[in-house]
Amino acid sequence: MTAYDIAAKLPSVEALRDRCKALAVLESIVDGGEPYYAYVRDWGDAEAALMTNGSGDEWAIVFTVDGAFIRLFDHESAMTPYDDPDRELWPGLLDGIPAVFGPQVEEPAFGDEEGRFLATAVLWRLPSDDRWHAGEGITFPPPHGVSGVGSAPDGSDLLEILLDDIVDRYVEFAEEYYEIAVDRAAVEHVVAHRPLTDAVVQALNPEATVAGLHDDIDAIGYPTAPTASTTA
Repeated sequence: MTAYDIAAKLPSVEALRDRCKALAVLESIVDGGEPYYAYVRDWGDAEAALMTNGSGDEWAIVFTVDGAFIRLFDHESAMTPYDDPDRELWPGLLDGIPAVFGPQVEEPAFGDEEGRFLATAVLWRLPSDDRWHAGEGITFPPPHGVSGVGSAPDGSDLLEILLDDIVDRYVEFAEEYYEIAVDRAAVEHVVAHRPLTDAVVQALNPEATVAGLHDDIDAIGYPTAPTASTTA
């Protein structure tokens, strides 16, 4: 798995935006604390989906009028700029990137303490594109991880939850990360962007309600049912 493989599998920009919002809503319901997946509608003049696992790995997907930009950083990847004495990016990582994404490459939140852009994978898509792109001609190092098998050398496998089997992937994620079993039908309801109801919310977290989540859900930009007591 590399950025090239992920680029071939990611959905359209709008579908990806919806999936990112769904993940953020699921996190608000299931955990309610510092989210693993988040969505920010006021990222300057853009919107952004964010992931951080608390262990040094993170990704951000910035949705702008000029398209979508993905920056991913895997702290264990051999492609990390921290392994280069000059903090240079892995060769080819930004080759071919359109100039409209320059502000994202210069975004302070995506850099080190000296403002140098940090990433192990970068992808992008313009409104006129029919597919996602990654840097041209990247030569990847061997995969890291146990026996070098099953791990993406650039960390791009961290984006796999956004692929077409997102429902099953989130159920598996919740079981592994939160050590809980979540209702698959409720997860599917959220991923489909059907309006939230108390029945759906409480199938995921018996202690939560639509009213209690209102501010979080509104900030994400996700629909709720006119009456919170409406059944799913």
